[in-house]
Amino acid sequence: MNTLLARLLAQTNIDWPPVAPEDGTFWLPPQASTQAPQTDLAFYFIYWVSVFFFILIVFLMTVFVFRYRRRVEGEGPRVNVTHNTPLELVWTTIPLILVVVMFYMGFRGFMDLMNPPADAMDVYVLGQKWNWNFTYPNGHQDTELHVPVDTNVRLILESQDVIHSFYVPAFRIKRDAVPGRYNKIWFKATKPGEYLALCAEYCGTQHSDMLARVVVHEPGMFEKWLADASDPFKTRSYAEVGQLVVTKRCGGCHSIDGSANVGPTFKDLFGSEVKHTDGATVLVDEEYVRKSIINPQAEIVAGYDPVMPTFKGQLKDREITAIIEYLKQLAGMTSTLSDVGRETEEAAPAADAAASQPTETEKDSE
Repeated sequence: MNTLLARLLAQTNIDWPPVAPEDGTFWLPPQASTQAPQTDLAFYFIYWVSVFFFILIVFLMTVFVFRYRRRVEGEGPRVNVTHNTPLELVWTTIPLILVVVMFYMGFRGFMDLMNPPADAMDVYVLGQKWNWNFTYPNGHQDTELHVPVDTNVRLILESQDVIHSFYVPAFRIKRDAVPGRYNKIWFKATKPGEYLALCAEYCGTQHSDMLARVVVHEPGMFEKWLADASDPFKTRSYAEVGQLVVTKRCGGCHSIDGSANVGPTFKDLFGSEVKHTDGATVLVDEEYVRKSIINPQAEIVAGYDPVMPTFKGQLKDREITAIIEYLKQLAGMTSTLSDVGRETEEAAPAADAAASQPTETEKDSE
């Protein structure tokens, strides 16, 4: 089972973490949240009850087939039994008790998932064709879910288009993202590492590619990641940030090597001319890229379906500029902003040092 899932994930262009790491069981991935043991207990209780009754029924059926078979042609029943009250009470009472226990286990787990602790950290989750977007308490948005270990996290889900379902198998959590409303679910991750989140509700042609990386950080590392991720320009050039954004945001639908995908390839796209469904031919320049990101349904490239969602409000102006610079690089052009990010970072310590030195006027006054 794990091998099949690994082969399916290998068909994508991103190195995704496994759905079920090797230390899981045959049926379930390893437990990585506080909710997992309770969910697994309910699952295996129902599973073993089902196995027991399956074996019992098949065994009795086999015994009855041979013991009570018709041995002589035309032979009728030897005993006319109408009913057996004790037996009927047994096979009614025992299943009733088992069903009540199953209901209690499921209801208790459901109520626990629907009522997060008061100190839970809120992360807003937006589902859209065909990616997930996460907004953190400081306003940073990312396509990966990062959380600190042993911390209560509440997910507030919504959808921009159709019904999606956010599912993390290792955490045993699944909740629908519905257009026009908020749904909530919470968890506490117990094992640092990388896990896979999927969409568990069919949402269109690229449903199986609607994946997200879930990263559980060691104590103290989440705050460092959030500070660095909130300003990727500190240590990267515009083109490098653009490559990062394209990989996270656009890689599911647009290739960078010329191969076919849901949308046009980014290879040699910038500076070329594209034909739209209305017959018009347009030059791909900075303004065209910006409009395509903010309002992708306004102009559709011929041969492609109008399925791209808008990224208005999700990408900052600098990130859009970074994407443009990366597209220039893919087209063999020189990025005019290639070293701006690094220069800004290198200049900052020097500027701070200069600011701490007294001016000539200050020296004279002394």
